[in-house]
Amino acid sequence: MAKKQAQTESHRETKERIPVWMYPSTLAMMDGAIQQANCKSRSEFLEEAAKYYAGYVSAENAIQYLPPMLVSAFKGTVHNSENHISRLLFKLAVEMDIVMNILAAEINASPEVVEKVRGRCIQNVKKTCGYISFRDAAEYQYRPPDAEDSDDE
Repeated sequence: MAKKQAQTESHRETKERIPVWMYPSTLAMMDGAIQQANCKSRSEFLEEAAKYYAGYVSAENAIQYLPPMLVSAFKGTVHNSENHISRLLFKLAVEMDIVMNILAAEINASPEVVEKVRGRCIQNVKKTCGYISFRDAAEYQYRPPDAEDSDDE
């Protein structure tokens, strides 16, 4: 088999000639796509196609095989979503701080009561994966006194 020297990005590598069998329709499709792929020859096109497909199959470096415009669009969408969520979380934190300060000013709860409620709320948020409602909190607060510890089991 004939060998040809080629300069690659990181080191010198020797190319090998291999026989390739293709259907005429596949060959015609490849010839039509060579120019679109910015390839100078069938050989270059097949090499790029093989690298692309090998990367696609292994999916280790999938981002390298996505079209650059698609990657850019994904990154932009994620960045915009991050910024939007961050702004919303900041606004929510400000509103929660306002509510907590007003509530703390109006209700004289001892530090012990606050810690007991905090512990119960942490357990409730973990148990419900964050799905909490005002109705559930109101039902808990206004349940009969003898049912106080039945939820903690």
